[in-house]
Amino acid sequence: MASTANPTRDDFAALLDEQLGGADGGFEGRVVKGTVTAIENGMAIIDVGLKSEGRVNLKEFARGEDDHGLSVGDEVEVYVDRVENADGEAMLSRDRARREAAWDKLESEFGEGKRVEGRIFGRVKGGFTVDLDGAVAFLPGSQVDIRPVRDVTPLMDMPQPFQILKMDRRRGNIVVSRRAVLEETRAEQRSELIEGLAEGQVTEGVVKNITDYGAFVDLGGIDGLLHVTDMSYKRVNHPSEVIEIGQSVTVQIIRINADTQRISLGMKQLESDPWEGVGAKYPIGIKVTGTVTNITEYGAFVELEPGIEGLVHVSEMSWTKKNVHPGKIVSTSQEVEVVVLEVDSEKRRISLGLKQAQRNPWEEFAEKNPVGATVTGEVKNATEFGLFIGLPGDVDGMVHMSDIAWGISGEDALALHRKGEEVQAVVLDVDVEKERISLGMKQLEKGAPAEGGATGSLRRGEVVTVTVLEVRDGGLEVQVGEDGATGFIKRSDLGRDRDEQRPDRFQTGQKVDAMVTGFDRSKKPNFSIKAHQIAEEKEAVAQFGSADSGASLGDILGEALKKGE
Repeated sequence: MASTANPTRDDFAALLDEQLGGADGGFEGRVVKGTVTAIENGMAIIDVGLKSEGRVNLKEFARGEDDHGLSVGDEVEVYVDRVENADGEAMLSRDRARREAAWDKLESEFGEGKRVEGRIFGRVKGGFTVDLDGAVAFLPGSQVDIRPVRDVTPLMDMPQPFQILKMDRRRGNIVVSRRAVLEETRAEQRSELIEGLAEGQVTEGVVKNITDYGAFVDLGGIDGLLHVTDMSYKRVNHPSEVIEIGQSVTVQIIRINADTQRISLGMKQLESDPWEGVGAKYPIGIKVTGTVTNITEYGAFVELEPGIEGLVHVSEMSWTKKNVHPGKIVSTSQEVEVVVLEVDSEKRRISLGLKQAQRNPWEEFAEKNPVGATVTGEVKNATEFGLFIGLPGDVDGMVHMSDIAWGISGEDALALHRKGEEVQAVVLDVDVEKERISLGMKQLEKGAPAEGGATGSLRRGEVVTVTVLEVRDGGLEVQVGEDGATGFIKRSDLGRDRDEQRPDRFQTGQKVDAMVTGFDRSKKPNFSIKAHQIAEEKEAVAQFGSADSGASLGDILGEALKKGE
């Protein structure tokens, strides 16, 4: 009992702790309610139930510049920073209490995904500071607006909604976004506007932006893409050729994607389609005039009329210039004559020919230089099998090495001439379809075939002695006499038996008897040892027996030989 009546100092401290809930009464770090007991010297004296009262600057309660709105006896919420300071007073804060209350509210709204209201009040590195009713948040520069904002001054100190992106109460960090709110609002407005649009609808718009692939058109709060291919039926290299920023345009809604909310627009759809009836207007074979609009590696595009273009493939550009880039034959904006080769209305394609609008140079050459005519040209190239001669009309003719000179081998004849040399030759043959011209140079020399169907005194069926000039895999190049006509004995004409048809059994300079079997286009004789052998056999059979006599072919030939002896 004595201890109860006369408590010690420790007993008193323990009793106080029990009443207040601990050494600091559980007050420190909490928002509590207190009563204004006095207002003096710009401070509010507030009793929160601790051993001593605390002081709070009236500015923390200010509603305006001078109006704090407090009276003695008012009940207010304050934050207990410390129960007792060096002066024995409680350290209280109205601002901190407001911030704590704001944090509680913000955490609740953040959890529910709600927007919060705040004011931009300052600039910091990388963004701005926002007052969320007592709590300070960070607004990154990229989250201010949908598009970059150069001047944020009009947005300062103005109540506006924000979206909380991240919160960390322990660290006191809050990150907000104004852009997210604008995008959400914009999406809602966009959905409402899209509901009022329909595919095929014609509407007015204003060009907002131009890119390489098209333009964005504002349809009154919602943008649509006008692709460059839908601006006009004619070729458009860049959208700026047709429209400009700020221009009012009439467009048709081509397509609306409900999932992505993208709108595709078109201008050419409001014009008449120039491809209608194009097949009748440009029949195959007609010659027309057009303008070169574009040049590629595979050809050139020629505009026949606005909206109608055709392709001249590189293979149809020139009769004589092969494997040449189209840019070396035509140039952009050049006016050219072309011939329609093919029309595909469904695929909107027209194939054109540039060379077909000009005369075939091989036909023209054949008319001016018939077989047997003499022409002059420059040796353009020497190959292992002959010479290529440049001829009038930008065409080439070939002199085979066997037609270069008489009495010598083809290799030796090739060695007589060089690139750039001017020579004369005779036209032996012109194949217009294969674009080939065969020439002969030795035909202008002695021993060349004479006019008519024979070479000198040679006649079809005549047997002559020829000299082997050259042994080839395909047969023998031979010559009649020392300076007579040259001709060829094919491998199959070297003998009746297969063993006799080997060219390698003959040697250069060897003399053999052969029959003239005909003449080729260049009036060059063809010889045959085989035909000579068959003719001799027939003659022997006719003179010495028949198939009914019972004599063998050997007997008949034997008798013929004896008679010859």
